[in-house]
Amino acid sequence: MRGKIVKGIAGFYYVNAEDGTLYECKAKGKFRKDKKKPLVGDFVRIQCLDEKTGNIEELLPRKNALVRPAVANIDQALVVFAAASPEPNLNLLDRFLVTMESQAIKVIICFNKIDLVAEEEIQRLKKIYEPCGYELHLISVQEEAGLEELKTILAGKTTVLAGPSGVGKSTLMNWLHPEANMETGAVKAGVTVQILLEVNVAREESKFGFMEEEVEEAVREIAAFPNIQIVGLMTIAPFVADPEENRIYFKKLHQLCVDINKKNIDNIRMSELSMGMTGDYEVAIEEGATMVRVGTGIFGTR
Repeated sequence: MRGKIVKGIAGFYYVNAEDGTLYECKAKGKFRKDKKKPLVGDFVRIQCLDEKTGNIEELLPRKNALVRPAVANIDQALVVFAAASPEPNLNLLDRFLVTMESQAIKVIICFNKIDLVAEEEIQRLKKIYEPCGYELHLISVQEEAGLEELKTILAGKTTVLAGPSGVGKSTLMNWLHPEANMETGAVKAGVTVQILLEVNVAREESKFGFMEEEVEEAVREIAAFPNIQIVGLMTIAPFVADPEENRIYFKKLHQLCVDINKKNIDNIRMSELSMGMTGDYEVAIEEGATMVRVGTGIFGTR
């Protein structure tokens, strides 16, 4: 069945299929082997596993693709900067423009927070970008100025929203699509959910989890959600007779945790390592485990 990826979170892809159903899908291992990564916006063929889940079997040809943000098959890009608070970094904006131009993607420049600047600054921004042929919109989400015109331009188009933090992208999105507030329930409740990221260090086909080379990208994606905090990594090592055989995997996970910590990614606190079970927990502790699973040792085989 054919469909389009409309959301991707931590290795799960949500595909709006031609039958009108939204399927939660995983990408088959062949994509990793071929070094292909499904992107939001990709048209795909999926195999349905049940009424709500499936596997992505084929990536259909793309008309364009971006690395950051990681999206494909877009009609236009809405690049949002603030006119003030924070002061616009025009060098960064120019780099955004070059990236979009390299993919032949139409760009709409949007300066938010115009209520915070004088008319002279507004005219300065216009003089810089309008002569270059860019469509420029000056808005204030706070005062709901210029939003209806912007909404009309976006209607019926697949648009990627890009820009630095603090410029009002989330506020703009919530105005354009009020249902987006459904995703911010934890924010309203003031709840932060702490999670561990599972890593398939031994690369076993029967196990779930990210491969080592995928972990940093997944961490950076999840870090963007303010009410989800990654506090560590976890793995389930192979079932072996000699626990020493798993030492190499525990070492790898510990080193991966250390390496991610060194990158100082916002909203990430690598303080926990969950690894080791009844048969190999002593080796895991020697390699830095802070959590172990020893249910079989306590309660016996179930």
